[in-house]
Amino acid sequence: MSEAVDWRKRHLDALREMETEERRWRGVEQILRRLVSRLCGLAQSSDERLNSQLQSLSAAARRDADEAQLSALFDALTSAIIAADQPLPARPASAEAKAPAAKPASPPPTPVPPTTPAPTTTAPMTPAAASAAPRWQASCDAVALLLERLGRANSNAEDLANMRAQLAAADTDVALAAVLRRVGDLVAEHSAVVARERSEAVMTLSQVTDRLAEITQFLSGAHADRERDHEDRETLNIDLLAQVSRLSDEVRTNDDLAALRALVTDRLDSVATNVRNFREREQHRFAEHAARSERMHSRLAALENESRELSRNLDLEKQRSRIDTLTRVANRVSFDERFAEELDRWKRFQHPVAILVWDIDHFKSINDACGHRGGDAVLREVAVALSGGRRGVDFFARFGGEEFVSLLVGTELGDALLVAEEMRVSVQQLRFHFHGSPIRVTVSCGLTALREGDTADSVFDRADAALYKAKNGGRNACIAA
Repeated sequence: MSEAVDWRKRHLDALREMETEERRWRGVEQILRRLVSRLCGLAQSSDERLNSQLQSLSAAARRDADEAQLSALFDALTSAIIAADQPLPARPASAEAKAPAAKPASPPPTPVPPTTPAPTTTAPMTPAAASAAPRWQASCDAVALLLERLGRANSNAEDLANMRAQLAAADTDVALAAVLRRVGDLVAEHSAVVARERSEAVMTLSQVTDRLAEITQFLSGAHADRERDHEDRETLNIDLLAQVSRLSDEVRTNDDLAALRALVTDRLDSVATNVRNFREREQHRFAEHAARSERMHSRLAALENESRELSRNLDLEKQRSRIDTLTRVANRVSFDERFAEELDRWKRFQHPVAILVWDIDHFKSINDACGHRGGDAVLREVAVALSGGRRGVDFFARFGGEEFVSLLVGTELGDALLVAEEMRVSVQQLRFHFHGSPIRVTVSCGLTALREGDTADSVFDRADAALYKAKNGGRNACIAA
């Protein structure tokens, strides 16, 4: 029973965790909807049809429209944007241009001197365009933040890399809308996965509850059998005592030997009948109990097998949710959990802990030159090089994009800098080629150690600032702070 109750608790915990994840993704979806609404407000133009579509999309995002409605609105908006991007027809000539050339009041145009340079083809930026530039960048930054959060949720790394590339190349509303639409699809896909896992957990919990009910019913039946067995024994004892008592009274009051013999025989037959009936009832109860026990044994064996399988699946899913799908090292979720543990442990024991933040130098150029598959190969090999040789107490994870992070437990900052240099050199010695040409891959590192009064944010910010110093100082370096 204790194991069954423990499994029920584990399934309830898993269900609560899935509900928390579902609520988190609903929050992301609401942020995405607000972002769509904000972008629609920023993208207002002089084209009435485009403005109308933007207003419709903004209203749909605010009222939580479903996927089909949003998809139709996106298609209509795309058509309106394409129509708005078509070159406008030539403007009609002005009233002055339409007037006859011989009009006396119109002096002949002044000829342009030959030395006057031809007018540039690039129109000066209008005040509206100048104010729209930072708003466009803010919108792109918001979409990039959404992509980063999707990466933390262990979404498909290749899809995210493609979307980051599309976002970097986006220069029109149509291109940005395409990225947003794919982001919405990924959010919907992840929400569907969470909902499906929650449904499976609910079904599993229901099955476990049914099995526990069967066990309870079996124990109740066994208790009832014991009660009936006890009552039957008491009844037999009372009957036997009554028969013996009546037989003793009749022997004392009757002197006829033949009559006594017949009386004793009759009483003994009655006692034998009672005992025989009792034994038959007892055997019947024993057979029923044995059958129930056999059924319950089978049920318990099946439940134990299912519990072991569910335990393996839960452990596997938990492990998968904490492993980066591309590099096969720990992900951001694992790092956050481990860092919190190390910070709490440091506050109690003050054992030295160093944090190293890594970034692949010029990774965007590598991606542009080698493509996303080549970039993924670089990420995997760099992860192997940085994680190789670490001790069992140390920790290494992919923080996101081309950033990695290491925790060196029990290592002072000076020693951690030496270790970081060895790791940096191991990456520098990697050999990559693309179409026969060598590709140079290096990393930069910012590191620091836990200090009095530190929080998780302050420690990471300090290491991140040291990383930027390494970047600004020429890269392929390790800086301690």
